[in-house]
Amino acid sequence: MNKKVIAIIPARGGSKRIPKKNIKDFFGKPLIAYSIETALKSGIFDEVIVSTDDKKIAAIAKKYGATVPFIRPKELSDDFSDVGQVVNHTIEYLKENGYNLKYVCTIYATAPLLDEKYLLQGYEYIKNDDIKYSFGATSMPFPIQRTFKLDNNNRCEMFNKEHFYTRSQDLEEAYYDAGQFFWQNLDFKSSEIVFGKDSKPVIIPRYLVQDLDTQEDWERLEMMYRIVNENR
Repeated sequence: MNKKVIAIIPARGGSKRIPKKNIKDFFGKPLIAYSIETALKSGIFDEVIVSTDDKKIAAIAKKYGATVPFIRPKELSDDFSDVGQVVNHTIEYLKENGYNLKYVCTIYATAPLLDEKYLLQGYEYIKNDDIKYSFGATSMPFPIQRTFKLDNNNRCEMFNKEHFYTRSQDLEEAYYDAGQFFWQNLDFKSSEIVFGKDSKPVIIPRYLVQDLDTQEDWERLEMMYRIVNENR
C-alpha cells in the first residue's frame, strides 16, 4: 500500500484575543478556508484533515473540502494544549484507522498569505534531503544582536553589548518560524527539535508573513493581503 501524504490543520474554537478567529470573515471567506484551499490547490495531499473541537468549524471545514474525521477531545482543546500534541493525536488516530502515513504537513488555520509553491518546496526538501522537518521561515527585519530588554527600572540592557558599535551589515542574519506550515517525515528517526540540524527551512519573503494574535495583527494582515493581491 502506498504511503499517504496528509495535511493537518489544527483549528481550536476557543480563541480569546481574537474571538473565533479561525472562522472570522476575511475578505468574504472564513479565515480557515484559505489554508484549506491552498492545501487542496497544491495537489500534494491525499487528504486535508482539520482537527477541531468546534462543530461550527467542522462544518465550515467540510464545506471548503477538508475532512473532519473526529471532534477533538476537550483535554487537547484548552489554552495549554500545543500544536505538537494536537498533530500527534491526529497522526495516532489516523494510524489506528488504517492510514499508512509517511509525510505529514501541519498547516496553520491563520495563514491566508501562504502560497502553495512554498508547500511544494518544503515537500521537495523532505522527500529528497536527509531531514526530518521542513518549515516556512523568514528573516528577521533587524539584527537580533543589537536588541535589548528592559530591567526592573525600565532601563535598557542589551543582550549583546559587544555589538552596540557593530555595523548592521556585518552581523549574521537571523531567521524565525513563519507560523504557516511544517512538514515532517514520519519514517525519519530524530531526537532533534524542529529548529535543529535535521531541518531545512523554506525561506518566505517577509511581506508574506504575519503573526495573528491581536486585533492589531488582524488589521495589519488585512492591509498586507490587500496589497499582495492587488499586485497579483
